[in-house]
Amino acid sequence: MRISGINIPDHERVEIAFTRFFGIGKTLVKQLLQKSKIDPDKRTKDLSREEVSNLIKALESFKTEGDLRREIREDIKRLKAIKSYRGIRHIVDLPVRGQRTKTNARTRKGKRKTVGSLSKEAWAKLDSTQSRKP
Repeated sequence: MRISGINIPDHERVEIAFTRFFGIGKTLVKQLLQKSKIDPDKRTKDLSREEVSNLIKALESFKTEGDLRREIREDIKRLKAIKSYRGIRHIVDLPVRGQRTKTNARTRKGKRKTVGSLSKEAWAKLDSTQSRKP
């Protein structure tokens, strides 16, 4: 089954399958299924055409996929433009939500770059360039 450009596997329960949409988690899936009056334990291959159309109508009331991604991108762009604290944290690629950065934060900050003493190769290179100068 394919809805709004997302492939939904046939063998999964409806409750699990619809979490594949960006912006729809377990809580929103439950609301979606209540709106469209579908049993959450039903498999996607067992849905009738009428149930699928009800699901699609109920899904249109939520912001998902491209619209949600665009809205998030615009929100971050606005924070950067007004130079708010969170916007500056986005600009410099640091954690935005108050996490510590002395340790951890490797995902956001990237791989650690050693600062301080030089390696043996760097020292050898430095010595060879200094010895050439008269």
